[in-house]
Amino acid sequence: MTLRSLLFVPGDSERKQQKARAAGADALILDLEDSVAPARLPVAREMVRAFLAAPRAPGGPQLWVRVNGPASGSLLDDLVAVADAGPEGIVVPKVSDSDEVRAIHHYLSALEKREERPLESIRLILIATETARGVQNTAAYTALPRVSGITWGAEDLAAALGATTNRDPDGSYAFTYRLARSLCLVAASALDVQAIDGVYTDFRDAKGLASEAAAARREGFLGKLAIHPDQVDVINAAFTPDAREIERARRIVAAFEASQSTGVLTLDGQMIDRPHLLQARRVLEAAARAQERKG
Repeated sequence: MTLRSLLFVPGDSERKQQKARAAGADALILDLEDSVAPARLPVAREMVRAFLAAPRAPGGPQLWVRVNGPASGSLLDDLVAVADAGPEGIVVPKVSDSDEVRAIHHYLSALEKREERPLESIRLILIATETARGVQNTAAYTALPRVSGITWGAEDLAAALGATTNRDPDGSYAFTYRLARSLCLVAASALDVQAIDGVYTDFRDAKGLASEAAAARREGFLGKLAIHPDQVDVINAAFTPDAREIERARRIVAAFEASQSTGVLTLDGQMIDRPHLLQARRVLEAAARAQERKG
């Protein structure tokens, strides 16, 4: 299932976890990394495990876990703590190359076998641009097992590069970070998995979030990370086609169905061809998924 909104939730805060349940996000990412102090990590693992194991209401959000990165020394312990508790998947931060992803795949395969779970039932989302090597190696993310999404991160990348800021004076991302974002989008498309836009850090700025999310959808991203429950509705709306889009998509599909002998048509005075048909079908698929969630 395509995920429009993925909300980070601190792994060691029961209050925030319970609030997140009602936020309306397509997925919750229970966090064992940045939002948890190292001394609290054992407690957070137990709390996340309990949250995953608790009964789930039908139609509720998918539950994912962000573990610590491959170079942290904590990743395997994180996986052992939560893998048998039923997460839909693992979010892996600070990925630097495909060998790290394959190593995580093998860890999870061993844990699935031990717990008699179906192999490759635990999926992966990669945060692929938080290190310099990760940015360099996005082109190598092809034919990777378990991966269902790729996203990007500007804050950790700025720290890795020694930058004082990741923004230009006008507030937009500087070129290096726009490049990392674009490489994430291209890598996801090459791997045929979901491209997920990164976080919008000013959670009080709903207007700015809506603008950034709408731009991300226009470019090809299918969802966006959230850091606060108040961001979820804005993101869901941005990645759900509106009535005008749906109607035009239906008309494009109908026009091609009525004239199957040609690859180029005219609609409303504009030329449309097969790429327009592909995009129209994607719009209708996204609209159908949104309707299913409402149901």
